[in-house]
Amino acid sequence: MTHRHPASLARLLPRLLALFFFLCGNQMAAHAGLAIALNSADGTLSLIDTDSYKVTGKVNVCKEPHHLMPTPDDKSLIVACAASNQLVFYDPLTGQEQRRIRDISDPYQIGFSPNRKWFVATSLRLDRVDLYDAADFRLLARLPAPKTPSHMAFDDASQFVFITLQDSNELMAISLPTQKIAWVMPVAATPAGIVMAPGNRHLLVASMGEGVVEVIEWRARKSVRQIATAKAAHNLQPKGDGRHFYVSNRTIDGSISLLDTQTMSVVEQYDVPGGPDDMMVRADGKELWTTARFARRVQVVDLVSKQLKLSIPVGSSPHGVFFLNHAGLR
Repeated sequence: MTHRHPASLARLLPRLLALFFFLCGNQMAAHAGLAIALNSADGTLSLIDTDSYKVTGKVNVCKEPHHLMPTPDDKSLIVACAASNQLVFYDPLTGQEQRRIRDISDPYQIGFSPNRKWFVATSLRLDRVDLYDAADFRLLARLPAPKTPSHMAFDDASQFVFITLQDSNELMAISLPTQKIAWVMPVAATPAGIVMAPGNRHLLVASMGEGVVEVIEWRARKSVRQIATAKAAHNLQPKGDGRHFYVSNRTIDGSISLLDTQTMSVVEQYDVPGGPDDMMVRADGKELWTTARFARRVQVVDLVSKQLKLSIPVGSSPHGVFFLNHAGLR
């Protein structure tokens, strides 16, 4: 029987470790090729292989799920179930359910503050905004909203959450430390998606009623510009370069605009039919995925050719899409 010398084993160990991590990495890469699309009207998730662009499965979720978002560490994907008053957590690698948190009243849109202290849920149907402790999802405050609170954004210091009020054409600011409404101001008609622009000075608000992205200097509570995109400007998604945002223009013909926050102008536009809504950008910047609310599809845009690359059939009224191999989300 041959015995290896300890020195030989020491030389062999790095190779064995390299092989181990290579195999683990390949297995992780295979699992990471999963996209999850949320079908609001069906109450399901469609599981899509991002290499073959094929739907590989469907998961039942709950009644009226409207939005999804990852936890800050990307270890879970949260689906907000408005009609069933709960949050459902999924493994973004496999699509398997992890847990449910019940008694979260009518969560429509959800979000974590940048400092991970606050979890906020808008209740579009009940005209209110709920503030939770992000550590244990304990309700801290319930605030009335003038009319139809929709999307949200936070300032970089996690001092405020800003809420669009779709049916009263307003923007509301909530002070997180005091858990009180700080102010409400008028904005362009039917505001929906909202993000904080790089630099923490301006809010960008998509106006469905006027087809613009409105630039709000939030500390002064003043509208400083309206950037025309296309009819029914609905949501915004960061490109991941700290400068640009994609804007979905949610009509049957449909389009997606690329907005440059340094020049505050639209620099590109892509035809994306079917009511483009929520979006996700691949980490390599080569593809933009968007749900098409009216077409029951997920549309994949080739960002190199600037053309629609693929159209993937999913469920009814797809509202959100997510995959782990994504560009930056802020």
